[in-house]
Amino acid sequence: MAAAPKPLRRRWALLVVTLLAVVAAAAAQDYNDDDEEDEKKKPQYKAQEACNGVFLSYTFVERTKEYPHLKNATAQPYAFKATATVLNTMTEDLKAWQLFVGFQHKEILVSVGGAVLLDGSDFPANASGGVTFAGYPMADLLNSIETAGEMSLIESKIEITGTQFGVRDPGTPMPKTIKLTNPTGFRCPAPTRKGSVMYACCVKDRKFKAKKANSTRYQTRQKADLTFAYDVLQATTNNYQVQVTIDNWSPISRLDNWNLTWEWKRGEFIYSMKGAYTLLKEGPACIYSPAAGYYKDLDFTPVYNCEKRPVIVDLPPEREKDDAVGNVPYCCKNGTLLPPTMDPSKSRAMFQMQVFKMPPDLNRTALYPPQSWKISGKLNPQYTCGQPIRVSPQEFPDPTGLLSSTPAVASWQVACNITRPKKRASKCCVSFSAFYNDSVVPCNTCACGCGNDTATCDPDARAMLLPPEALLIPFENRTAKARAWAKIKHWRVPNPMPCGDSCGLSINWHVINNYKSGWSVRMTIFNWQDYTFKDWFAAVTMGDHYSGYENVYSFNGTRMDAPFNNTIFMQGVQGLTYLEPITDGKSSVDPKVPGKQQSVISFKRKDAPNINIGKGEGFPKRVYFDGEECALPDRIPKVNSAHRRAGAPSLGQVAMAAALVVAVALLDSVRQ
Repeated sequence: MAAAPKPLRRRWALLVVTLLAVVAAAAAQDYNDDDEEDEKKKPQYKAQEACNGVFLSYTFVERTKEYPHLKNATAQPYAFKATATVLNTMTEDLKAWQLFVGFQHKEILVSVGGAVLLDGSDFPANASGGVTFAGYPMADLLNSIETAGEMSLIESKIEITGTQFGVRDPGTPMPKTIKLTNPTGFRCPAPTRKGSVMYACCVKDRKFKAKKANSTRYQTRQKADLTFAYDVLQATTNNYQVQVTIDNWSPISRLDNWNLTWEWKRGEFIYSMKGAYTLLKEGPACIYSPAAGYYKDLDFTPVYNCEKRPVIVDLPPEREKDDAVGNVPYCCKNGTLLPPTMDPSKSRAMFQMQVFKMPPDLNRTALYPPQSWKISGKLNPQYTCGQPIRVSPQEFPDPTGLLSSTPAVASWQVACNITRPKKRASKCCVSFSAFYNDSVVPCNTCACGCGNDTATCDPDARAMLLPPEALLIPFENRTAKARAWAKIKHWRVPNPMPCGDSCGLSINWHVINNYKSGWSVRMTIFNWQDYTFKDWFAAVTMGDHYSGYENVYSFNGTRMDAPFNNTIFMQGVQGLTYLEPITDGKSSVDPKVPGKQQSVISFKRKDAPNINIGKGEGFPKRVYFDGEECALPDRIPKVNSAHRRAGAPSLGQVAMAAALVVAVALLDSVRQ
């Protein structure tokens, strides 16, 4: 049989290709139609189509019972999966989106995809009070108009996996609410719930007065208590040089011996550093890391750190001019960051790093900052840091002295704000006393935590009132005095005794007197740690009677401006800027002696005529030491009946009472 002519064979081939293309197009059309039909079946479809803002949704996917299997439904743990979405339906970009999900079933998040936790918490993370998610790696959502409706650019999906408790079957455990928390003026209504889906459309607040719009896609730098600048100075295919700047902007906060941590998300590692160092320098150990598998010819001996979460600390002052590790502006202060009101030159820290990247980020423009930034100090405030936001490149002056400037390759900012310490998580505490009551209200039980001594004491018992001299000795030596004082006063002695406050630093606020012309207090700072506080400071926020403030005598005291109205800022005078550590007693049987400084503070009644000292209005509302907010007592001294009848006790009465306390304490110790 003769072969078909070549033109005929071409026609048959063309026909086959055309038929295949038609079939494929029809199949694709069916597939797209099926997808569209599935979208229309979703309960939130109509609301999403009508939204002109930011559309949020939360979908509960599934859950399974976890071990242990319990009969108590409220205590039964379940593994759950959920999906949240943030969709930009506006005509403008949504920058640095933040989604709050109000979890309410004691949720513990184990993993999150498509986002990170805004506060930088590590997994597993306690989400029982709700958490805020921030976009990563896509922090910004573009608008549909400029992307031709490309969903991958205008929508973020968050895959959530975790554990939750309670809600017996067939109930569906849903969060209390979802809302957008961007500080750029959005109004979010109460979400609508349909079965296992919750959704809401957040719209721009017309009353919100936005700042002048930025002409670029970069975000405006934020104001915060403390900020980090992450400025890339040079970039090559597989590594980049970056400068990290820490700025303390708060007038009442500081850091001592700061420790900085973050999380590398893309396999990066620190090759070298100047101006700071990592606590673990693991160059030889890096040969077992994934990075060593890619960089086969790289000598890892000088590598600084390959940890996913490195711990970075400041250099000591003596390394400031060291060519190998120092010579970076604002470096090498041993981790001290003072308020700018005390010393602007000491309110900034800086260091530089050479960072190596991993595939697929091997080009000059593939630059990603680390996430989940955290910073802490010795006895300093607790900070909550947001995720890095892209800002306009920082400009640096020409190093040769010319008038020109050089911009960074790329810049990010991390903003951190001080959070009030949680109950029993403070680092310092306050005791109250007054001339009109011979008992001291001590620091609260477990004010700074309970430690490991709860087997021999009661962590829930109220702290016992004390005689004044008990404040001068460590808590472990106060038991006999507390028992003796309770017997004198005919108070019940709890068994077991209350636990101590566990604070390394305490402050006593004692109201000394109250006259027609004014009143005064004595503030005493006790250091119970084996640590010297250099350049210490304290701040006290008073009530409405702050206007009567006159003077601080043994400290340098100044009035503070907004936002710290009604606050007195105090620091040591020349020669007394060090708060000494605790020292041993004169003999082995004597209790240890705390480091101590004190001053009298006077107030005029002329500017605060209505103050009632007897009702406790002479005590502060908040007390800070080195920026840390100290725990206040849960009560204030009351005017006792003896003072109402006879006024202040005589010197003889005080001496007799003190002698009686000592005698009873000795007797009690002998019996024990």
